[in-house]
Amino acid sequence: MTRLRSLRAFFSALLLASCAPEPVPADPAIWLVENAEGQKAWLFGTIHALEKPALWQTAEVADALLQADTLMVEVAGLEDQAAMARTFAKLAHTPGLPLLTERVAPEVRAPLLRLLDKHGLKDNGFSSIETWAVALTLARAETSDANSEYGIDRAVVAQAKGKRIVELEGAEGQLRLFDGLPMPEQRDLLTAIVADTGVLDRETASLAQAWHSGDMAAIEMETSRGLLADPELRAVLFTSRNQRWSEAVTRELAAGKHPFVAVGAAHMAGPDGLPALFVAEGYSVTRLR
Repeated sequence: MTRLRSLRAFFSALLLASCAPEPVPADPAIWLVENAEGQKAWLFGTIHALEKPALWQTAEVADALLQADTLMVEVAGLEDQAAMARTFAKLAHTPGLPLLTERVAPEVRAPLLRLLDKHGLKDNGFSSIETWAVALTLARAETSDANSEYGIDRAVVAQAKGKRIVELEGAEGQLRLFDGLPMPEQRDLLTAIVADTGVLDRETASLAQAWHSGDMAAIEMETSRGLLADPELRAVLFTSRNQRWSEAVTRELAAGKHPFVAVGAAHMAGPDGLPALFVAEGYSVTRLR
């Protein structure tokens, strides 16, 4: 009987292995930041979800991870999905809210109903869920091909075991950005998700392709569309976060640390991206790959 169980386990493992997606080679962007005292930091653009696992550790990335004494990420503990779900539920819950269709402009109501129906959801099913949380729920449903288990943020944390880890926001802090949006901006967020119905998957795939090749021009174009095209949302979700993160990295450098900063690649793009912010502050910034 023991041998039979062992054989079953062996063949089950073999079957699972045969179903695992083949990792895809990647060449993601990474920068070296240096100050006048010779302190170093590395800026590595990640992607939060992918359709397949990626071979993301180029020689430059591996060398930077080896030299770094600190890892700075948006959120650590991404593997604890249950804890993240509890945090989401706590912040998203407010009883007695109006129907979803009453929270958006009249011209958005019909496409919103079609999107809800597409995913088996009802207009009256969100009476205790805040508008920002509905928007994130629908966005996730629309990008079902992308798997957070293959996200590079999670892979970097797993690779950097033994290093000091600094959370730039944490799960609750990140969700509070959305929870703190004024109601007009929450409506804009939901409206942007509805407007992108049917193209979110393509946009996610385009962003993944740009990340794989380190194409920052394409990533910058992707971050100028959709919800980040809204000036108020862009200020809260992009530019102000980049500023806070650059200040946190600066403090680490001043304390004599050598941080490896792994955040979404979009935050590296354009004149408001992290590399540009460090250049503006007088740091030497070199793209390594």
